[in-house]
Amino acid sequence: LTGSRRAFMQGAKDAGAATLFVELAPFSGYVSMDPDGLNAEASVPRGKSELGAAPLSAERKDAMAAALVARAPRNTRVGQEVAPLPDEPFLFCPLQVPYDSQIRVFGGWVDSIEGFIGALAEASAHLPDGWHLRVKEHPSSRVSMSGPLEAAREASNGRIRVDNATDTFAQVRASQGVVTINSSLALQSFLLDKPVVTTGKAYFAQPGLVEPAPSQAALNAICAQAEHLDFDPDHRALLLGYLLDRYLVPFAAGSLNEDRVLEKLNR
Repeated sequence: LTGSRRAFMQGAKDAGAATLFVELAPFSGYVSMDPDGLNAEASVPRGKSELGAAPLSAERKDAMAAALVARAPRNTRVGQEVAPLPDEPFLFCPLQVPYDSQIRVFGGWVDSIEGFIGALAEASAHLPDGWHLRVKEHPSSRVSMSGPLEAAREASNGRIRVDNATDTFAQVRASQGVVTINSSLALQSFLLDKPVVTTGKAYFAQPGLVEPAPSQAALNAICAQAEHLDFDPDHRALLLGYLLDRYLVPFAAGSLNEDRVLEKLNR
């Protein structure tokens, strides 16, 4: 969605050629393919009533949740270690790759990872007593956020803690919820029945699925009510069922599901 590939796709549209945007999906064994675009530009229906009536079963959800594996780190700052976590409530805030299209195109009001960190620092002051925000850098990011994170940690009086070492999904499981710009980790957190807060643009940034935070004031207010974060499990089950059975293309043993690909090409 950015750079020379975006220019190529815009040229294809201008020439009247069909387009198909493709990337790895948030769930192992699937690929996203969409003529309209990816992420916030995806053709995934907005609204519970438009998702059909085939929710993801509890058994399938639990099996997928049990199979979640954290991304292997590509830098020495980030690890995926098994370690004990504090027995106190926190919201987990996974950072994303700073210059990814998710941030550059769909980052919304926080505008950048540095902006997101600053927003977390301000919002942390509104947390209930005894709560903190637990932040982890993206395992694939080659850009260190140690400077902005240290400044935020100092400004927060201990309410922001940086944990780059502990396994990502261990932190999600131990948390009371996830705060993200628009990471695919939000969808994976649906499998673990965790409340999610989003500050950026995403097709899943809808009330019921997540708690959208369209401004700093909204994020502050959400943190103040962190004990009451909630979601609509039926809405989530319908979205996950739609994604896995109708939208995403299965990818296994080096080949794509041809029928699903043809559906995309002929749409």
